[in-house]
Amino acid sequence: MKRHFQMLAAYNRWANGQLYDAAANLTDEEFGRDVGAFFTSMMGTLNHVLVADRIWLKRFTADGEAPRALDAIVHPNLGPLRLAREAEDERICGWIEALDDAAFTGRFTYITVTDMRRVSQRLAPALTHFFNHQTHHRGQAHTILSLLGKAPPSLDMIYFQRTEEGRDFA
Repeated sequence: MKRHFQMLAAYNRWANGQLYDAAANLTDEEFGRDVGAFFTSMMGTLNHVLVADRIWLKRFTADGEAPRALDAIVHPNLGPLRLAREAEDERICGWIEALDDAAFTGRFTYITVTDMRRVSQRLAPALTHFFNHQTHHRGQAHTILSLLGKAPPSLDMIYFQRTEEGRDFA
């Protein structure tokens, strides 16, 4: 099970790199333009993924920053946002690497952001949600690039598995 989550963490880091490389071709105006996406823009969407990751990592590890709103803008500019994203991706990979196999069947308890409920659940299903959530919003960012007339990157996991880093998981 650990190997599976190591793959998801490595894929997440790779896919975020691909997406941020594509977003680097946006002007500041395009980056912030409201295109009708759930989090309005590329800026809102990429910030949301970072915010959600920080909230979940705080739940998982009891360490780090955890914004109180899912639509918080941590960084309004792509450069600082990318640096924060890269640091968070390294944190995710390092944390997964440090877990032992038994941790994935263990339980953890947290308070929800939206309605302040106490929830207790097993780690593995929560991690599945964590990585699926990132993929979901990267799909939205992919669409935003298309709406802005930019070529979105191929983010399918199979493409990652064909890279040097990803071959270890194929």
